[in-house]
Amino acid sequence: MRFIGITGGVGAGKSKILGFIKSHYKCEVYLADEAAHLVKLPGTACYRELVELLGTDILAADGQIDRAAMAERIFRDPGLLQQVNDIVHPAVRTFLLQRYEEAKGKEDVELFFVEAALLIECGYGPLVDEMWYVHADEAVRRARLADARGYSEDRISRIMGQQLSEEAFRRDSDFVIDNSGSFEETCRQIEKKLEAFTWQE
Repeated sequence: MRFIGITGGVGAGKSKILGFIKSHYKCEVYLADEAAHLVKLPGTACYRELVELLGTDILAADGQIDRAAMAERIFRDPGLLQQVNDIVHPAVRTFLLQRYEEAKGKEDVELFFVEAALLIECGYGPLVDEMWYVHADEAVRRARLADARGYSEDRISRIMGQQLSEEAFRRDSDFVIDNSGSFEETCRQIEKKLEAFTWQE
């Protein structure tokens, strides 16, 4: 079984590509953002550490961590961001590696995918068999973010400015998917790359 990391800048189309892969190959797909939500649920060690660090003001009425309240708490004290990351990132990594070990015991899983914009920065390179970079031209990404999410140009520029450069993404990746054109063209690139694995209609 291949352990594949998928990364890329905002608006590159990572989620759509993973949707295609999930529907056509024997695989499991995990999004780091979703894993980060799961590891922060009440009862987890991550939950307890975050509440101890940030206080009960970050909790919603149902006892779960309120993402907006947590973001506001960090905004008021930026020094907390690294401490929060030091709690959440290792918990996410442990969660994903546990899912990977479980998947290796399943006969119907040939590929294991993890997606995150920060895979390279968070040190997943040595953990995966391959790192895939989803590329799309900046103009294409900007148009997608404006149309699909309603982001302003300022917000798009701010987010892009916080992410790795094109050169850095390519340097630390084993395979590049160009998602600048039609989605059919993108799918053909994936099919060629994964031709050794089981295709399912």
